[in-house]
Amino acid sequence: SGYLTMAETITIKSVRDIELMRQAGKITAAARSIARQAVADGVTTKQIDKHVHDFIVKSGAYPTFLNYCGFPASACISVNEEIIHGIPGKRVIRNGDIVSLDLGATYKGFVGDCAGTYPCGEISEEARKLIEVTRQSFFEGIKFAKEGYRISDIGAAVQDYVESHGYSVVRDYVGHGVGRKLHEAPEVPNYRPDRHSGHRPDPRLVRGMTIAVEPMVNIGGYEVKEMPNGWTVVTADGSLSAHYENTILITDGEPEILTMAEDI
Repeated sequence: SGYLTMAETITIKSVRDIELMRQAGKITAAARSIARQAVADGVTTKQIDKHVHDFIVKSGAYPTFLNYCGFPASACISVNEEIIHGIPGKRVIRNGDIVSLDLGATYKGFVGDCAGTYPCGEISEEARKLIEVTRQSFFEGIKFAKEGYRISDIGAAVQDYVESHGYSVVRDYVGHGVGRKLHEAPEVPNYRPDRHSGHRPDPRLVRGMTIAVEPMVNIGGYEVKEMPNGWTVVTADGSLSAHYENTILITDGEPEILTMAEDI
């Protein structure tokens, strides 16, 4: 999620590119739905990852995350206070947990990337509200994913919505362009640019851009820490975190969500 150094150039997608992006997006969204349906008491994160892997391969695509910068699985599965990059393994999911599923599929050279946080059984009202606000903050952000606005308009809308509910937006990881690569320019922060924190490019949105918008929202503070495995990122204060992401296409009107599947 935007932790790599990216090329400065933003790639504008051709009509053919966009059609392949749509196909990659459909596979990715369906894989997220399958992963979500696999979330249940007593299931291991490794079992969910296998469902994702097998579905993507069966669909004629490749799991983008598998071996990406050395990541050992097809999905990032992050539970409760884990924000992103959770490595699937022996961990058993239990009723009351919230499970963030982040995955990608590469189809004919193009990538779809999406994520969502889902409940296991009965969860607390606090956790339910966090998931709801995180998901809605994505939709608040993409109201500004139109020609003429800037990347920062998306992040400002996400931040304002999240903070109006008393939560915080993760600063250390951001959304990104997506296309032939999982991470392309531009970076897409989920917060308003801080003029004092150094310059970050803030391009205008133009049709043919494809970006992954992915709010990561914590109940507590926005500070994070990386676990010793070198991948998993957790909230510094141990509070719950949720994640929601879709790949979108900038058009001459409303943005088109390329990874939309029924996930409410």
